[in-house]
Amino acid sequence: MVIHRLSPRILLDPNGEKPSDGLVPDPAAARRFSKHRVVSWHGRWQGPCQRLMRQNALLLPILLSCATLLLAQRYRYWGGGEGAISEDSAIRTARDAPTHSVDMPTWTNRPGFNKDAFTFTRLRYTRNPYRSRAFSHCFTDFPDSDLNLSYRLQQLTSINVDPDGRVLHINDPELFEYPWVYMVEPGALRFETHELETLKKYLLNGGFLMADDFWGTRQWRNFENEMKRVLPNSEFVDLPMDHPIFSCVFDLRGLTKQGLQVPNFRTGEMSQHDGVTWEEHDGEECREVHIRALFDDKGRMIVIACHNTDNGDGWEREQEYHYYFRQFSEKRAYPLGINIIFYAMTH
Repeated sequence: MVIHRLSPRILLDPNGEKPSDGLVPDPAAARRFSKHRVVSWHGRWQGPCQRLMRQNALLLPILLSCATLLLAQRYRYWGGGEGAISEDSAIRTARDAPTHSVDMPTWTNRPGFNKDAFTFTRLRYTRNPYRSRAFSHCFTDFPDSDLNLSYRLQQLTSINVDPDGRVLHINDPELFEYPWVYMVEPGALRFETHELETLKKYLLNGGFLMADDFWGTRQWRNFENEMKRVLPNSEFVDLPMDHPIFSCVFDLRGLTKQGLQVPNFRTGEMSQHDGVTWEEHDGEECREVHIRALFDDKGRMIVIACHNTDNGDGWEREQEYHYYFRQFSEKRAYPLGINIIFYAMTH
């Protein structure tokens, strides 16, 4: 399978020109989006080391450093500044938060197209502290992942994309204005009772939810159980690699599901030496990637869950590490993310 090269954004032409060696989507798919965008946008909406330390105090810094490096290969690295953002902060857009990666991309839409644009919309949620010891934070990878994917989406397709993004609670009155929403690290989420009916109505009236970056059996069961509270009669289906979502813009059918795994950036950088692309959570090596979906009664996909993979880090960290960018951002996270958005907005 040939993957066309995508230039890291920091190396792009300062005048904003699109790189000639970038990822090249199917032109026909781009035209199809242009044709269906307005209909999809508006028409779908209805409404023991103590002794050692005492005897060898000088070894402590070395031991700690080695332990950190080893753990970083397997466990979630709480990088950047996302953990400093309160879940109850007043943030409404990705531009309201400081970057913790490199530079934020900027772009504008043509006059008159500001309203007719796709918006990356991140959902806030409440954490259940009893579900998993793993990190779970609705602002993980924020704001860089949101803005980087948005930038690449408008760069590589014909889609007009909101340059600011949006952050919403499920019960925000504006929710129904945004047909695609993103939820990160939902392995320990807990929907409030008053959110259940709103989310159900949203999904059954044209909305689409992408869940990403949660790992292991325990986190999956929690997410699945929470979605059962929203849609009691729905069952997740494993998507085969011949499903159109894997080829509607970028053709990923030459990969296996495992070939789509995106680790956190530290594990990803180390993988060029040890081959490990998975994380360990709750004592489990989370090796197997799952891409699962929920469908409504008419067969329309309404939820996609990317489990045992971290697309958000692939979008967030594209300018920081060359190997990680080339292996995981360029070949996996961006193509899959763009495919999911395109599919959701045209089906």
